[in-house]
This record gives sequence, structure tokens and C-alpha cells, in this order.
Amino acid sequence: MSQIHVVDHPLVKHHLTVLRNEASDCFQFRYALHQLTRFVAVEASKDLQVKEVLVKTPIQMTSGHEVNGRIGLVPILRAGVAMVEPVLELIPNSEVWHLGMYRDEKTAKPVWYYSKLIPGRPVDFAFILDPMLATGGSAVSACKCLLDWGVSQIRMLSIISAPEGISRLTEEIPHLSIYTCAVDEGLNENNFIVPGLGDAGDRVFNTL
Repeated sequence: MSQIHVVDHPLVKHHLTVLRNEASDCFQFRYALHQLTRFVAVEASKDLQVKEVLVKTPIQMTSGHEVNGRIGLVPILRAGVAMVEPVLELIPNSEVWHLGMYRDEKTAKPVWYYSKLIPGRPVDFAFILDPMLATGGSAVSACKCLLDWGVSQIRMLSIISAPEGISRLTEEIPHLSIYTCAVDEGLNENNFIVPGLGDAGDRVFNTL
């Protein structure tokens, strides 16, 4: 069964407000996005498989654990790139695989321009990273691409999501889990999330 997980925490609410605020400059926006990504990533990774290992402390040998399997971070260019660093801080051995899509403003459909997944080398577990889950078109395309690659476990990490995108993604990709900080009212006539935060890519990269 597909599931939507909304991360609820006082600091999430605080950073979301900074992210939405039109008056926040690019530094404030990036910082808030960084912090929110960490919250979402912690929640989305809480049931990762681990294996037991032996380590030597300054005192003696003891048992410990490390993440088992290859973890892939899959940012959807370009805004998803801003979510990579905070997840790498949590899971430093992750592999980063980029998928490039942009939304056709007339059709609202994703247009591919970049993908370089090595055939025969799928990761064991993939986190798709995109700050905004709006229509769901890019997310669905990314999921299908990863499934074709051979990834069996995929999770969607976003900061703000629209009901339309959630509905489409969960209908077309069964058993997918979505992790987000907020589910907003919906999409406007231009398919932007309302109330949203504007264009995440432009704001994070200061290209307004």
C-alpha cells in the first residue's frame, strides 16, 4: 500500500515558514531547505537495513552496525541538487545519480534532458530528491526510470507536496512511500503549488 509520511516537528514548522517567506534571501532559503531535508531524510531512512560489524574502541573490541547495501541518492535536476548534501551528511557512502527533467510550461509534462544510469548496476535502495512534488509528472518518470534500471526499493523525498502529485504518484507507482514536510492546498492554473514557495530552483540558486 502506498503511503504518505508528513514529518511533524516544531523545527520543521519553523524552517518551513522561512522557506515560504518571499522576503527570505537565497542564503536563508538554502539553509532552511538544508535543515528540512535532514528531517525528511532521517524519517525516510529509519528502517534501512544494517549489518553487525566489529570495531575497536580505544578501550576494547565491541560490536556495532553499519548500513547494509548500496544507497542511491537521485536528485531531479536542478532543484533536487540542493537536497543532496544534507543527505550525504547522514549517509556519506551514498552514491549520487542525477536525472535531468524540466517541465514544459504549455503541457506541464516533464521533458527529459539527462540520465546516466549505468546498465546492470542498480542500487539496492534509492531516494528520489525533489523539493516540490507538484503535478507528479517528474516523480513518476523518475520512479519508472529507476524501476527499469532494476531498483526494487524507492522512496520519494520532497519538502512541499500537492494532493494532485501525491494522488498521481501513488496511483501509478504502487507501494511507493512519500516523505514530505507539508501537503499544501493544491495547484493553481499554472500548476504551481498553493500556497507553496515559488520556484524552488530559482530561489535556491539565486536566479530569480
